[in-house]
Amino acid sequence: MVTWFAGLFYLPRLFVYHADAVDSISVERFRVMERRLFMIMTIGALATVFLGVAMIVAAPGYLKMGWLHAKLALVGLLIVYHVVCFKFVRDFAHGRPTRGSGWFRGFNEVPSLLLLGIVVLAIVKPF
Repeated sequence: MVTWFAGLFYLPRLFVYHADAVDSISVERFRVMERRLFMIMTIGALATVFLGVAMIVAAPGYLKMGWLHAKLALVGLLIVYHVVCFKFVRDFAHGRPTRGSGWFRGFNEVPSLLLLGIVVLAIVKPF
């Protein structure tokens, strides 16, 4: 989970810098960094999802708890965010950034908000 979130926090920051890059050396460096980071964070994402499913299979009683449904919804949003990051990695790799650095600065905050919600739900268990 830590590996996945490290990637979710850092990859959009690379997008910010990549969107501002103008020289070919920097652009190519960001392409390589984004591709490699995405691979590593995808491994972390797969491990996180696999272990989460294993936990639910081992303790199916958790599915009766409302807070877990909310937490799983937020994890689902993280997965969507991950897929959107893949789209941006591909766009940058093909030389067609679709957004500016300012937009990516805002996009960079989404995983922080989702993580906050997930942690609060897991600790407080409000439902």
